[in-house]
Amino acid sequence: MFACAAGLAGQTETKPPALGISFSGYVKTDIIYDTRQTVNLREGHYLLFPKGEQLDKDGRDVNAASSFHMLSVQTRLLGKITGPDAFGAKTSGLIETEFFGTSDADINGFRLRHAYVKLNWAATELMIGQFWHPMFITDSFPEVVSFNTGAPFQPFNRSPQIRLTQQFGRWSVIASALAQRDFVDNGPDGAGSAYARNAALPEFNLKAQYQWKGPAGCEVLFGAGADYKAIRPRLATSTGYRTDRTISNWAGMAYFKYKVKAATLKAEAFYGQDAYHLTMLGGYAVSEVVDAVRDIVRYSPYDVFSCWSEFMTNGEAIQAGIFVGYSKNRGVDKAIVGAMYGRGLDIDMLYRVAPRVLVNAGKVRFAAEAEYTNAAYGTADALGKVGNTKWIPNLRLLGAVYYFF
Repeated sequence: MFACAAGLAGQTETKPPALGISFSGYVKTDIIYDTRQTVNLREGHYLLFPKGEQLDKDGRDVNAASSFHMLSVQTRLLGKITGPDAFGAKTSGLIETEFFGTSDADINGFRLRHAYVKLNWAATELMIGQFWHPMFITDSFPEVVSFNTGAPFQPFNRSPQIRLTQQFGRWSVIASALAQRDFVDNGPDGAGSAYARNAALPEFNLKAQYQWKGPAGCEVLFGAGADYKAIRPRLATSTGYRTDRTISNWAGMAYFKYKVKAATLKAEAFYGQDAYHLTMLGGYAVSEVVDAVRDIVRYSPYDVFSCWSEFMTNGEAIQAGIFVGYSKNRGVDKAIVGAMYGRGLDIDMLYRVAPRVLVNAGKVRFAAEAEYTNAAYGTADALGKVGNTKWIPNLRLLGAVYYFF
């Protein structure tokens, strides 16, 4: 009888996975104190760098004023979706949202972070949807307490995209085509996605990566990537003539991670043009007037170099770490003769030092971080290089409480 039952069990067909979703996320409150007014998003929650001097009629700096705030807008909900196979591939999906809003006017608003579908074959993965930009390395990024996640030293961007990953053992090659949505370029009509849309060409990214994972959580990771983007700042000139002028921008990066049981070391370097949409310094400027009557112009992008490194311990109950970042404005190739569009174009260089400590107990985490950011403000020359600088610092003291579920 038992033999018959075993035989019948062996003939039973395996049912395909049922469609399902599992939820996770966290509740988080940030407590923030700044010694100076800052360039930021969402009422100061997302810090970039300190504001420059703004002198009043008595010669006093208006921006030399501290601020305090508490926010819970980073609270997050994630849904992981599983389902039956398709096209011979394992299928999955993900939706992630938070209450960060899409602008200061929409703070506390429910917004989309990630939404994608994945098809996984033996050595190939196809992902379509909104996710981190390929220059944000999800296996090696700054794990700071601050929501800026290392910006503006670290490329920070989420974009709609098509991403194809091909595995070759421990090596992988990742090719992506991207559009813009929440993280966009700047231009004559302010920040928006129209400049990228009107170029009628996706942003392209190609990356190669090596990853080895060993026992006891040990890991070695390194890689490099290149990125190409085109934008069209205007469809028509100020005098009513059609213009087809576009700007082509290139960027490259390299990164490294070494992890053992007790600690992790990470580092990354970036060099690129018009990195505004990556929440970094940079932009572009009018560099030539081709036809003054029709207002036809050419543009030159700002070059930016940026790098960062992080060291952190990996304890379960107590973790400590320190982040160090540096960014340099390299200016443009051709003399500026007109309007400039970008971020921090009056900053020569920028650095940050941010030590932190985290205390974990079950699903609860208490975290504290001191984030010191110093910006060298000055006057730009014809090539956009900033001189006659003065260092303007800000110290952010940040406390955070998390409840994970």
